[in-house]
Parts: sequence; structure tokens; C-alpha cells
Amino acid sequence: MLGIIAAVLFFFAFLINAADISTNDVFSSANVMLLGLAALALHVAGVGAGWARRR
Repeated sequence: MLGIIAAVLFFFAFLINAADISTNDVFSSANVMLLGLAALALHVAGVGAGWARRR
């Protein structure tokens, strides 16, 4: 799930950068990209890897 969120954040960062949309400092393309990298790092670390039933 976090991998999908990271992909969506990267896509939004690309759109902000490619369309040259002027946003405030919080939603700049670099900040959105860093949020995507954080989500990707959590995904690779195994956080939110799914629901496992214990038997």
C-alpha cells in the first residue's frame, strides 16, 4: 500500500514540476517528492506489509 502511495506522490511531484505550477512552500515538487521517498522507504522496510493471520 505504501508503494502505491509513493507512486502517486511521485506522479504529483512530476506534474507540479512539469506544469510549472506555482504552489506554496509546503507543496513544492521537492517536498512532495521527499514524502514519496519516505513512503517508499517505509514500504521497503516492511511497514504496512499487509494483514497476516496468526494461527
